[in-house]
Formats: sequence, C-alpha cells, structure tokens
Amino acid sequence: MDILEITKKFPNKEACIKYLEKLRWENEPICVYCNSKNTCPIPKELRHHCKNCHKSFSVTVGTIFHNSHLDLQKWFLIISLMLSAKKGISACQLSRNINLRRPTVWLIMHKIRNAMKTDQTQLLQGIVEMDEAYVGGKPRKMANAEVNKRGRGTKKECVVGIVERNGNVKVIHTNKNELKAFNLENLVRKNVNLEKSILMTDEYLGYSGMSNLIEHFQINHQKAYVNGDIHTNTIEGFWGILKRGIIGQFHRVSKKYLQKYIDEFAFKYNNRKNDESMFNLLLNSCLSQR
Repeated sequence: MDILEITKKFPNKEACIKYLEKLRWENEPICVYCNSKNTCPIPKELRHHCKNCHKSFSVTVGTIFHNSHLDLQKWFLIISLMLSAKKGISACQLSRNINLRRPTVWLIMHKIRNAMKTDQTQLLQGIVEMDEAYVGGKPRKMANAEVNKRGRGTKKECVVGIVERNGNVKVIHTNKNELKAFNLENLVRKNVNLEKSILMTDEYLGYSGMSNLIEHFQINHQKAYVNGDIHTNTIEGFWGILKRGIIGQFHRVSKKYLQKYIDEFAFKYNNRKNDESMFNLLLNSCLSQR
C-alpha cells in the first residue's frame, strides 16, 4: 500500500481506528482487560466501555500505538514508506518526508522493526541454502586508517542466513568466533525441517559435517558458482539487498541494533509478493506488540 493509498484510505484518525478495529476484532470489540464481549461504543471518543469490568478502552491499548501522541495516519505513512523501500529508508529521510523530528522517527521505526521479527517456530523446507556474510558498512577513508580485511578476517559483524528456494529467509546475527560446525549444525536443527530438506552451502569447513545431519551438497566457488541445482545464488541475492541497504541508506549500523535492521530486510523479503497483505500483516503484528 503506497502513500497515496494511505492518504486516501485513512484521511483522519477515525478511519485509522476503524481499520485497526476490523483487523484486531473483526468489528466485534473485545475488552482488552477482561476479554468480555459485553461492550458498547462511547460516542465521539472512538473508545468502548466494558459492561463487565466497567473500564473504557480503545483498539490501541496493549499495542505499539498505545499512549502515542503521533497521529495514526503518520504511523501508517511511516509503515508504508518502510515497506515500499526495498533497500531501506533512513530516519533522516523519513523525518524530512513527513515533517517530524529525526529522534521521534528513529524511535518509531525501531518499534515497527520489533514487530517485523521472523517467526522462529516455522521451519524451512525444500531446497535450502545456507551462507554467512559480514555487514556493517564501509570504513571512512582516513589518513593512516587500518584497512578492513575481507572475509573472516574482517572487523565487521557476522550474520548467518538460511533461505528456501523461492521461499522465506531467516537471518541470525552471530559472533564470528561461533562459526564452528557445532554451532552451524544447531542453527540448521532449529530452523530447517531435516527430513524434508536438502541443504546447499559453499565449501567452508564449518559445513563439512552437515551430511551426517541432512542431505547436503556443496559448491566450490573457486571452480564454479552453479552446478545444476547446486548453488547458493538465492542467499547471495539476499546478501546483495542487505549490504546495499546498509551501505547506501544507513551507512553504518551498530552491533546493538543490527538484528533489528536484519529483521526488517527479512520481513520485506519474506512478504515480497503482495504489498497490501504485507501492510496488513505488519499492522496485525503491531497490534500484538508493545
């Protein structure tokens, strides 16, 4: 859902509230305090009164929108702009677009990223690719600056990705010292359906024992990048989106917040096929977050 649709569909707070009520309750309000359906609307206040516990409430109670002084329309605009930017959008750019202070926009964006967390209970299956990458932006060019090495010798942060062919991706920020066979096998156990999957990796030694756990094929990138169905091009494509987003939009991401940015990119990748359902899915997740 683009920003033109947002402004037309949600011209005021009342339209936003009604839409959230439809998503959360299917237009049958339930008391957020005692779960009673015995409620009645409070005219002109966009709230409801519970006849059971005698408390008043709105659809935003218990969500990330609760006690926010920002108009819901601007919340929706920020969500829409974040979702439509494939390689991300910075808080500075968003603050200019909707005329808000950058710290306010930054805080709201992180709340939204919290709602973008990948469902860890759903296992990946089919042909699954796994790879590690190093992200963190490019170092500034300074006199006597230490050259940032490539690969596992870099000072950048390590992330491990597992992706289904034509499906979803899971990405985990990890310590590069934990890229051992034991740790990588644990990640596969937690995130992949071992009986219904085939694993594709490169020839990093940490993957060498995977065949004891799952059907496993490796591609030697020194000889070729594709050998029939054996390749890791899907996860490499995701790394391209993630790295260009961090370098081009955010320039640098701290270790503390890296997983949140990763969750944003993974959420957009996993729901890339339908923009409107992605907007509604994220709103539903926001309604269950605080």
